Amino acid sequence: MWKISSGIFLGWALGANDSANIFGTGVATGTVRYRTAIWLTALFLLAGAIIEGPKCMQTLGELSALTPLEAFCVALAAALTMTLLTVLALPASASQAIVGAILGVGILSGTADFSRLYRIVACWVFTPVCGLALGYLLHRAFAWILDRTVRRITQRNFIYLVGILVSGCYGAYSLGSNNVANVTGVYVGAGLLSAQAAATVGGLSIALGVLTYSRRVMMTVGKGIVPLDPFSALVVVLAQALTLHLFTQLGVPVSSSQAVVGAVVGVGLVGDLRTISARMLFKIALGWITTPLGAGLMAVAIFWLSRSVAPLGMERALALLQDYGLLDALSTALEFYRDAFRTLLQRLQG
Repeated sequence: MWKISSGIFLGWALGANDSANIFGTGVATGTVRYRTAIWLTALFLLAGAIIEGPKCMQTLGELSALTPLEAFCVALAAALTMTLLTVLALPASASQAIVGAILGVGILSGTADFSRLYRIVACWVFTPVCGLALGYLLHRAFAWILDRTVRRITQRNFIYLVGILVSGCYGAYSLGSNNVANVTGVYVGAGLLSAQAAATVGGLSIALGVLTYSRRVMMTVGKGIVPLDPFSALVVVLAQALTLHLFTQLGVPVSSSQAVVGAVVGVGLVGDLRTISARMLFKIALGWITTPLGAGLMAVAIFWLSRSVAPLGMERALALLQDYGLLDALSTALEFYRDAFRTLLQRLQG
């Protein structure tokens, strides 16, 4: 069962990155406390993964017939790609990372099926478009209703708070139901896990990422694209949640980052196009392009390395790693991440 460890790592990376798409706007505007946001996200995300997560599991398995070792390499490559983009505070697409990794290994092993790719790519294209359209329309509709029904500022603030909390919980549920397939779907196709077991393991690993390393990307999404007020934050979260839930019913895991960025841009269009940060949008778009390409190349490298090292035997492989000083480097890296993880836990508890 060690082969699913890379999927758990990927789930952690996805949770650390994509949790920003749930309450990032609410936290950035000061409407919701960070600690409240991450706990609500973790709980409802896990519920969505367990209840509706199996709906999207089959889609990724159609791209390539993976062996258990190939599934491990694919998830590890996607996880490393997601972690790098998270460290850079870029909203990354787990869907694009896992698809790029699957196709990279599939090309190398000769099992890639590109005839199944068009449906996924079409959904990638429509995800930000759908988020943008819903963000624009919901902002217009809700603003029209509130202007005619609620006059007092205190009442509006209360509505904004409740709305952000409710839509955020729904957004977390939608994220879990849609994106858990990106984390453990490859193991279902490889025969390592059942769809329900994969949804549970994936949901738990995503929740762990939410609770431990999500603050930086939350602030990037919440403030880096366009300044948001509490009402706009509510609309963005709801538009993103509706977009994800729609594609869950279609059985296609998509990018929550693309949905929320589309929604933020849609809200920005209602106000003033000049308030949208073109530089940040370009930076995020660059991440979307490099994610599948980088994950594919990394998956090819990891899979090639695994096939090259495996015939040597464990003892000889370890000896080679020791000769090149890689074991010492790995030990140093593990100590660094252990200390960093302890620091994070202390900050969360403090």
